[in-house]
Amino acid sequence: MNLENYRYDAYNCTRCSNCKWMDHVYMKSSRFTEICPSSARYLFDAYSAQGRMDIASALLGKELHLDPKVLDVIYTCTLCGACDTMCKRNIDLEILDTLKELRSFCFGKRKTLPQHNSLVNSIAVNDNPWSKPRQIKTKWMEDFSVKDINKERADVLFFAGCFVYDPELYRLPQTSVRILMNAGVDVAILGDKEKCCGSLPYEVGDRNVSTSIIRQNIENFNKLGFEKLVTSCAICYGMFKSVYPAWGKMHFEVLHIVEYVDQLIKQSKLDFKGKVDLKVTYHDPCNLGRKSEPYIHWEGERRAFGRLYPPKEFRRGTFGVYEPPRDVLKAIPGVELIEMERIKENAWCCGAGGGVKTAYEDFALWTAQERLEEVKATGVGSLVTCCPHCEQNFTDAVNKDGEKLEIYDIVDIVWQAVKGKGA
Repeated sequence: MNLENYRYDAYNCTRCSNCKWMDHVYMKSSRFTEICPSSARYLFDAYSAQGRMDIASALLGKELHLDPKVLDVIYTCTLCGACDTMCKRNIDLEILDTLKELRSFCFGKRKTLPQHNSLVNSIAVNDNPWSKPRQIKTKWMEDFSVKDINKERADVLFFAGCFVYDPELYRLPQTSVRILMNAGVDVAILGDKEKCCGSLPYEVGDRNVSTSIIRQNIENFNKLGFEKLVTSCAICYGMFKSVYPAWGKMHFEVLHIVEYVDQLIKQSKLDFKGKVDLKVTYHDPCNLGRKSEPYIHWEGERRAFGRLYPPKEFRRGTFGVYEPPRDVLKAIPGVELIEMERIKENAWCCGAGGGVKTAYEDFALWTAQERLEEVKATGVGSLVTCCPHCEQNFTDAVNKDGEKLEIYDIVDIVWQAVKGKGA
């Protein structure tokens, strides 16, 4: 794929501004109606999807140079996919794919951000973005009997992801594996043989590094012969579910831990021994929500008036993983779920995606703070999500502002209920 393949999409954006706002039929107040973080933060049209489509058109027509300001506009975007979902309620343009290829175009011209370059280089060399030695990737496993999970064959492969390098967040794979083992699931992990999923180089536009990682992972996963791949990271999940299949056939099912826990609960394989008295609201991670719809292969051509031949099935963000996390929370004794105004495919992004957290920390925190205002409007004291990137950015925003708000991953609450009193 390349930017030229999206010339029609870039040229035929009608500049209607639907990419900036939540669909009016879902609006509940005037306060929480915006859907695009960069448009809401920077206010100029250039920072919206329609502005970036103008940039793509101008670059394709050789009417614009990739100077630092243009790069700034291109990369102050979390690639949350909200604009794509809003556009497809009106016109079937591939907005998100165009934005991704715009970044690939930048890499091809060697016009990149140094902050991203260092992370991509670290992933290529160390299999993690933080230049940490691969050996410490197994530290999170120390509480487990190695023979129980470090084995060659199992029904389920648990993919831990790069946050196992973070001592504040490697409790998520730990807790996830404990839950699976408690339910009697035959689970294995790869330990220090696990590679990065490749999301960061993919989203910042480095197709050489990301494609190499994706193809290696698909080949290795298929050789292992497991039935299910489960992860607790929404970004890893989004890659495996909606990006990887474009590069090769995968002979296994991909599940986020919350999907699998939901199945285990409904199959009566996971019992709750305790009550968790919490009033919570739930944040839909972009990569578990509107960006998680399965990849749909299409080959064809645009004909007169933009007609597609053969017809194309579009991913519209409406079939993301929305109900499983809500069903899990509702199944836990004592938990009361109160929804925010912008939810499911209309959710406001946490601000951490698309390389923004690395290159534009202030923008990432501003986006998180906007979401926290929506949390406060519900009157609850606890925010639950299913993504370590969301948790990290929300926690940073809470700490910066001195807010009294608790941030949980859903597996934290599930494990409390499984262990019972005193967990």
